[in-house]
Amino acid sequence: MTLADDAPSTEYEDTCKRAGEEHGRAIRTVLDRIGDKWSLLVIGALQHGTLRFTELQRHVPGVSQRMLTLTVRQLERDGLVTRTVHAEVPPRVEYRLTAVGETLIEPSLALAQWAIEHYPAIERAREAFDGS
Repeated sequence: MTLADDAPSTEYEDTCKRAGEEHGRAIRTVLDRIGDKWSLLVIGALQHGTLRFTELQRHVPGVSQRMLTLTVRQLERDGLVTRTVHAEVPPRVEYRLTAVGETLIEPSLALAQWAIEHYPAIERAREAFDGS
C-alpha cells in the first residue's frame, strides 16, 4: 500500500464510485461530447434562440462548415439541439437548443469564464514547461 492509497478520495471520485460503472460510462460519454472543441461554443451561440446555419457559423469563430455540420448533428443526436428544415428554395435550416440543451448554458458560461480568467496562468505554465 502506498501513501496515495491512504489519501482521502475526492468528491468527484466518490460521485463516480457511488454512480457505478453504468453511470461512469455516462459521465465519460457526455463529457466527451460537451468537452470537444466546438460543442460548448455552439451551445453558447444558441443561448438566445434559433439561428440559421450561416448565422450560427458567424457566432462560432474559426469553425469550418464541415466541423459545424458534424457538431450540430452530434448535438442533435444527443438531444441537445433541434434542427428544423423549412421546405423553401433554397431550404432554410434552423437550430435551437432543446430544454436539456438549455440546462448547459449556466455551466458552460462558468467554464468559459474560468478559462478566460485562468488562461494567462495556463499560458505561463506552458511556456515554463516547454522551456525546461
